[in-house]
Amino acid sequence: MRQVVEGVWRVTFALPLGIDHVHCYFLRGSEGAWTLVDTGLGVADAEQRWTPVLAKLGGRIERIVITHFHPDHVGGAADVAAITGAPVFQGRDDYAQCVRAWADDRQQRLLSEFMRAHGVPERELVRIDHESAALRDQVRFASDPHLLDPGDRIDGWEIHRLRGHADGHICLLRDGVLVAGDAILGDITPTVGLYPRCRPDPLADYLGSLQTLIELAPRVAVAGHGSVIVSPVERARAILAHHGERLERTAAALSEQPRSAYEVSLELFEAHLPPAQRRFAVAEALAHLERLADDGKAARLERNGRIAYVRR
Repeated sequence: MRQVVEGVWRVTFALPLGIDHVHCYFLRGSEGAWTLVDTGLGVADAEQRWTPVLAKLGGRIERIVITHFHPDHVGGAADVAAITGAPVFQGRDDYAQCVRAWADDRQQRLLSEFMRAHGVPERELVRIDHESAALRDQVRFASDPHLLDPGDRIDGWEIHRLRGHADGHICLLRDGVLVAGDAILGDITPTVGLYPRCRPDPLADYLGSLQTLIELAPRVAVAGHGSVIVSPVERARAILAHHGERLERTAAALSEQPRSAYEVSLELFEAHLPPAQRRFAVAEALAHLERLADDGKAARLERNGRIAYVRR
């Protein structure tokens, strides 16, 4: 654990996912207490993991804030709340999606049907289903948290909703410091994917969020993965350019012959990926295909429960 910005301390935990780590942040309060932002995956030995970390702080955890519902950010929320006695705060939209994702038994079936409709072969669906089921065991979100809306403030930190990576993703901003979650990353680009029961055009949401971030003009951002972002505005512009290029590549992958999101993902990303990474690749290809369709540059075709795209 180390201080990365004045008053902001970071602890990093390993992840058994495509990305190998996640950062959680402690924000020093005006009266010596702390706000914890994000909690990593849920683990069987949560007390053993968190007790030595909390002992180093020299003050109590006053509250826990969750930036978004993905398992490596919300997974340990209930455990850390139980250990610290601190209340959990989560974005209103994000909590609703969190419940759909992790407390609705239909979600796994819906995801499988969704991926099948977009061309994922059965052999890969089996692998994706197995890994997704295992991941659900590491998500212990806090029920009935305090709900946050854009413009709310927590100990001087203003809440901003930056959609795209997740429908209700929130960030915290104070004195030019952005606690960004996965809304912006310095070393990789955040995944932006389309999934069942999510907003219909996540890429449009994300491009709008990047424009909002440019307008907010933070001087530094601390993110859920990777290094501190010393020029967030410049990084946001670079990610905008990246998605412009990916839209061009997605359009180039289409022709007059229908192609599924799975087939397009094989051109945009590596052909051989672990199950979680393939799921991300298909969802991200799909987000770009839907953006092209909304712009009139592609057409979406549906027949016999299968969905494909053609160039317009």
